[in-house]
Amino acid sequence: MPEDPDVPTEHLHETIHEEAEKGSSWVMAVALSTAVLAVLAAISALLAGGHANEAMMDQIQASDQWAFYQAKAIKAAVLESKIELLGGMGKETPPGDGEKLAKYTSDQKEIQAVAEEKTHSSEGHMARHETLAKGVTVFQIAIAIAAISVLTRKRWMWFGSMLLGICGCVFLLLGVL
Repeated sequence: MPEDPDVPTEHLHETIHEEAEKGSSWVMAVALSTAVLAVLAAISALLAGGHANEAMMDQIQASDQWAFYQAKAIKAAVLESKIELLGGMGKETPPGDGEKLAKYTSDQKEIQAVAEEKTHSSEGHMARHETLAKGVTVFQIAIAIAAISVLTRKRWMWFGSMLLGICGCVFLLLGVL
């Protein structure tokens, strides 16, 4: 998916509004409907960008947690090696080492849970971003087809545009819910 789902449609709006000024009530309806579609596209783009940012932040936090998890694993492995080495040499291990090892293992479980939760959250935000970005695309196609309908004076194209607008609304609702 592209990072920025926003594609300029200002030229299409200008063309439609110029035609609307010429007086046809049908062209005025097309102009109003494309304005509504443009607003919905902008809302979808804003929400898509927000979810992309949240997905990235959650993924960064998950990566940080996995690095912390690995650091605890390394500490535990070094301590375990120390305990085994001292035991192999017939020496006693310091009294707190067993407790430290248990603490590292316990910490790892907590860190893993946080990292998995952040990863899951990131995936959820990315899925919403993709759905909303699809909505933006469909809205923009609908706006373009509406403009073409005005230029060619073919009402059936405007109805097709409105159908695509409804599809865009479905993507918007799916992305929000």
